[in-house]
Amino acid sequence: MKRNFIVLLTILICSVTACQSGQKKDRNMDQETKLKIETTAGDIIVKLYNETPQHRDNFIKLAEEGTYEGTLFHRVIKDFMIQAGDPDSKNAPKGKMLGAGDVGYTIPAEFVYPKYFHKKGALSAARQGDNVNPEKESSGCQFYIVTGKVYNDTTLLGMENQMNQNRLTTVFNALAQKHMKEIYKMRKENDQDGLMNLQDTLFAQAEAEVAKQPEFHFTPEQVKAYTTVGGTPHLDGEYTVFGEVIEGMDIVDKIQQVKTDRSDRPEEDVKIVKVKVIK
Repeated sequence: MKRNFIVLLTILICSVTACQSGQKKDRNMDQETKLKIETTAGDIIVKLYNETPQHRDNFIKLAEEGTYEGTLFHRVIKDFMIQAGDPDSKNAPKGKMLGAGDVGYTIPAEFVYPKYFHKKGALSAARQGDNVNPEKESSGCQFYIVTGKVYNDTTLLGMENQMNQNRLTTVFNALAQKHMKEIYKMRKENDQDGLMNLQDTLFAQAEAEVAKQPEFHFTPEQVKAYTTVGGTPHLDGEYTVFGEVIEGMDIVDKIQQVKTDRSDRPEEDVKIVKVKVIK
């Protein structure tokens, strides 16, 4: 296991070399806000969580401004999710690569985990990857609805073990970043013994730090959801879940079944006609 971390030191070196949202309107937020997403495939009704207020208010703002009107479900992956909200998808010609459009700002992550997780029907914010977005800030407009798949207990246990291992890797990487000048110097001098000694030291520090934290385990609520209705557990704690589908999951399933091209864009456009708050 420890030998693998010397590779991470090299990868880290290679990787290193290689608007705020609108003003919130006065609104009674004692009750969860519901919105209807009218699509060319049918209507989907979602509710937004009050515990993720920045995502909630931004989604309402964009809906009321008509930002989503005419946008496509531009990325559809069966047994995973359907994604929409890219402004560049409006009137996009066939074959155009989509998914990079935005509204000029991001939203700070609002993880309410493990209360809200990636069960089937979860409404979550898309975002750029950790390499350019270490704070896991959400896209200001793009979102996805989870379809996922059903897992068995054995698979979930394996995922728990992998997630615990990933924590060790993450801590090791963070420690290594603090020693980059030293690592550069040793690599330049081809000091393999020095690199190995540093690796062993950082690995021991990472193990000690991780040992102070409780091991990751899915909650009973997660296990029940993931082994019955399904979802995408590997996304938990990585993307903000800010709502869920309460009606129209059959429409979501219908959309996930459409034929897609090599970039996961539906061959026949599935368009958002309107998103409106249900009074």
